[in-house]
Amino acid sequence: MQRSDPWACWQLFSTLVPISALWLMVSLIGHGASPVGLKAAQLFIVLVLLVLLSSRCFSLMHDCGHGSLFHSRLLNRSAGFFLGVLNAIPQHPWSRGHAYHHKHNGNWQLYRGPSALLTLAQYQSLSKTNKIIYFISRHPLMLFPGGFFYLIIKPRLALILGLTEYCWSKCRQFVVGLRDEGWNSINSFSSQLLKHQSSYWYTSGELADLLANNLLVLVSWILMSRWLGVGLFWTCYSLVMTASAAIFICIFFVQHNFEGSYAHGNDDWSYFTAAIEGSSNLDIPLWLNWFFADISFHSIHHLCERIPNYRLKACHTHNQALLHGAKKLRITEIPDCFAYILWDSDSNKLVTLAEANLQPV
Repeated sequence: MQRSDPWACWQLFSTLVPISALWLMVSLIGHGASPVGLKAAQLFIVLVLLVLLSSRCFSLMHDCGHGSLFHSRLLNRSAGFFLGVLNAIPQHPWSRGHAYHHKHNGNWQLYRGPSALLTLAQYQSLSKTNKIIYFISRHPLMLFPGGFFYLIIKPRLALILGLTEYCWSKCRQFVVGLRDEGWNSINSFSSQLLKHQSSYWYTSGELADLLANNLLVLVSWILMSRWLGVGLFWTCYSLVMTASAAIFICIFFVQHNFEGSYAHGNDDWSYFTAAIEGSSNLDIPLWLNWFFADISFHSIHHLCERIPNYRLKACHTHNQALLHGAKKLRITEIPDCFAYILWDSDSNKLVTLAEANLQPV
């Protein structure tokens, strides 16, 4: 569980330097005089590596949100913010939402996962058309458009909608105050300007993170477009962000949605049982595990979120007796997990649409 600042610094260095070098290679390849076919092949290799390294960036940002990468809160917040800019997503609000997942993991009455799953009863009450929409929207191929939306569009949209909501709320408050109290309402209105409960952020700190992240992301987009050219940059950037987002959304999904996953409601929910039986551990090659910053050791991570990623494997190995009931998920089993997109609240388990269609309504 012990954190190591030198090791954390090395993790950042060994991730960020290759990313910088690969973007330089994108420039050299894109502006070079090689045949188009050779350029495409070279760019493909570079982009695959960028996708994997971007996934690692997200995992390291995830650690910062847990306060586990570095010793100090300041270093975790600073590194997390910077990694959030690289990932084009505000780290502070994301980590708050992720903390909710940790707090309620396995309690499907309170938290339905990244895909907002329905209960069996809710699904059975849908029309045939809505059942088809539900199936399509949670198909694994939707990871790609969903990934693009998650990183490229959603954080920008959240800021625009949040500021619009704020302005509308304050304008309405101002007009109502004038109508009811006349100009005497100005003083009370001024004191309420900074008091606003948004649907898109919870604290002033989250708003500051959202504003700063969006500003720096937009500036980076402009600078990268000027350097590489709009077409080359957005083609490569969109592919990298879409694929890396699809990877980590996929990982988050399959580490909690699988056959036999712990899926209880409020009444008999257990945090510790959920951590062990409601979190799968990925059986993947060591080289791939490096790119995912050891998040494959997920049960021990849910038992203690303050364990830094570079200690997870050792803690997992040391606690094998405790983790004997944890699910070990092979790569070949990952596609099967996407079938478990309903929660049967009566039997406390995840079920497939095929199973749901066999049950009486």
